[in-house]
Formats: sequence, structure tokens, C-alpha cells
Amino acid sequence: MGGSGREAELMNRYCDGDARAFDQLYQLVASKLLGYLVSLAGDRATAEDLLQQTFLKLHEARNIYVRGADPVPWLYTIAHRTALDELRRRKRVRVRAEETPSAGAEPRAELDGAPEGERSKEADPLSQATQAALEQLPLQQREALLLTKVHGRSVREAAQITGSTPGAIKLRAHRAYATLRQLLKKEAP
Repeated sequence: MGGSGREAELMNRYCDGDARAFDQLYQLVASKLLGYLVSLAGDRATAEDLLQQTFLKLHEARNIYVRGADPVPWLYTIAHRTALDELRRRKRVRVRAEETPSAGAEPRAELDGAPEGERSKEADPLSQATQAALEQLPLQQREALLLTKVHGRSVREAAQITGSTPGAIKLRAHRAYATLRQLLKKEAP
């Protein structure tokens, strides 16, 4: 699922200062990235924030873009690392909150008007049962499966995005797929 060259051409134009090229690039890749981020973060609101952070980081790093290269794997790498940073931050905050007994949880607000737990099919093509099963997988397995099976990245691209090796991605994706099948069998009526 390599880039058609259109993304590279738009990124080149954006690096040259063409703001419309950025808008077009965003339109081409944002929904795919959002779907990936929803799958990693577990909720749409967080994923939308991560998507904005991803494109902000792209903007800040555009001067190091390798002209002519497909920017999509690079964008996935930025999104991936941004999501990992957020997940780590959440884990630290959760630990601190659990240590503070007076901290009460605020009700969650959905900005798009959808009830909690409902996701847009456009950004999240997975069923609720599949999403719930994915959330039970170890993070590295979930990432490998999402990148290769859901978002169509090659094993090499997934390895680049996650900072891993192709062999590790293959193994993680295989284990994730096997575990996911078992979890979904348990859910089947």
C-alpha cells in the first residue's frame, strides 16, 4: 500500500510553502491516521487530539523531510510515537491519581454528540467486539496487527514506524491474530 507519489508531491509543495498542499495532504491521509490512533488510544476524542499533534509535529519537522520520499510511513511513525507518549503519560497520571484517594473522576464528555462508546464508522472500521478484543492485546502486538492488517502497511513499513524489525513485526502480528481469533470465538453466540 505504498504512496502513489501524490502524497510526496503534496509534501514537496508544502515544504516549499504551499498551504493548500498541506490541506490536500491532510485530506488524503487524516482519516487513515485517525483510525489507527483510535485503535491505539481507545477513544475518538483522544485520537483526534493525537491527530492534531501529529500534524503539528509534521509542520515543525517539514525541514527534515527527504524530498520525493513517501511521507505516509513518516506520518504513521510520528502518529505512533505521539500515541505512545500519550499512553505513557496516561499511565503515569493514572498511577498518581490512584495514589490520591480524594481524586474523583469527572464524567466523560463526547464532543461529537455520540453516546460514550460509540465511534464513527468512518474513522474506526472495527466492530465494538473487535475493538474490545484488540484492547486486551499487549500494545506491541496490537500495533503490529493494526499497522499490517487494518491499515495495510507493509511489514517493513510497520517495523520502521514502530522502531522494530520486520521479523519482530511478523511475530507480533501473528501472535496478535491468533489471540484475537481466540478472544472473538469466546464472544461469538
